[in-house]
Amino acid sequence: MKAKSIDQLGELFRGFVDSRELRPSPQGPNSRQRLYSKENTFWAFLSQVLDADGGCQEVVRKMQSYAALKALPMPSSSTASYCEARGRLCETELEAIYAHSVVEMERLCAEPEPLGRRVVVVDGTGLSMPDTAANQQMWPQQSQQKPGCGFPTMKLAALFSLQSGALLSYATGSKHTSELTLFRSQWEALNKGDILLTDKGFCNYRDVAKLAQRGVDSVMAMRKKYPIKESKALRKLGKNDLLVRWEKPQRIRSFSVEEWSEIPAAITLRQIRIEVAVPGFRTQEIYLITTLLDAEMYPASMFADLYFQRWDVELFFRDIKITMAMDVLRCKTPPMIRKELLMHLIAYNCVRRLMVEAAEEAGVKARAVSFKATLQALRNWEPHLNQVRLSRKERFRLISELYACITDKTLCIRPGRSEPRAVKRRRKNFHLLTKPRHEMVVPKHRNRNWLNKRAEALS
Repeated sequence: MKAKSIDQLGELFRGFVDSRELRPSPQGPNSRQRLYSKENTFWAFLSQVLDADGGCQEVVRKMQSYAALKALPMPSSSTASYCEARGRLCETELEAIYAHSVVEMERLCAEPEPLGRRVVVVDGTGLSMPDTAANQQMWPQQSQQKPGCGFPTMKLAALFSLQSGALLSYATGSKHTSELTLFRSQWEALNKGDILLTDKGFCNYRDVAKLAQRGVDSVMAMRKKYPIKESKALRKLGKNDLLVRWEKPQRIRSFSVEEWSEIPAAITLRQIRIEVAVPGFRTQEIYLITTLLDAEMYPASMFADLYFQRWDVELFFRDIKITMAMDVLRCKTPPMIRKELLMHLIAYNCVRRLMVEAAEEAGVKARAVSFKATLQALRNWEPHLNQVRLSRKERFRLISELYACITDKTLCIRPGRSEPRAVKRRRKNFHLLTKPRHEMVVPKHRNRNWLNKRAEALS
């Protein structure tokens, strides 16, 4: 029933989000007709992760305002019903919606790739969540932290499309899981013909060889102790451009004899040295290794520009963690943490979809559209997209105006800009929590000198 629907966001994302997964279940917890139906709960949850406040109470107030606008019975101010409805959402169905958003995102990207092929970039990050026993058991805190003084920590590794910024796949683990292991679990998301762009943390013989067997080319940064000298290279292709041969190392214990036997005894690669002459950059030179051996089709100068774009993955994580406030998840149980994470990823791809469509309509590159400005515009357009007397023509006009607003002010691309990893604003000189909160006693007369020195040491 349209009168009992809160699908304002559905006006924008209904074709992008697989609506088949939102149909009422024939039986079970989501079979009843209620205010917090499966569809209403999904769109409310999506609205919650996109909202600047991000609290459950905000969603309840929104439901009350919609009920008042449409003369429906006023729902309770308690968040219990909404939280129970979120718990009834099926994680498998959310996974299917997320997978559908990835497929649709790739279909929408009509802008040609810089290399004529899809470039995929990988990186990892960490997330925090409430300090509950269930969360600690699944994602334990760091060992150096005292009980009651830390927070559960989740590791997240993700593959992004460098062209559109879409999050193609993800894998999670605890502090005991390496980012390399999480990356290897996502190889099914890589297509034949893709180019994988990574930093030095993902560069190793086994992965380069196995990915090449799957038809995926690699462009990876190397650690400084690994580059091969020019005298030992197979051939010199140009300045700072060598054709080299990597020999198969001794078997790593984590791989079986059968797995190791499938890897070739040697692989031929290009080793490219990039000189960094940008003031303020810590690194003065970068060594890249790649399976793209054609020096005419892929000149060495192209790899410098390509690798500097790898920094975009840090901006993608900043968009989803800081701008969308996913760095600290709010739910208190592992099942709900996974659902909350999935909703953030779906919402992130939805915003990226708006950016791509708005960029195509305005004739600009999607990379020049601001993620934060798009999110701000979406938050303010949302309440107007489901008015009772809003005609289809007027709704179409509003969406067109939304696209125009998104691309009205594009980003200023400043390659080579110095971005020192330092903060200007000093931290407040509060005591650090060194005991569980119920045991911690803060002195009545604080030692200001000690606190100032402590604050200087932390800043």
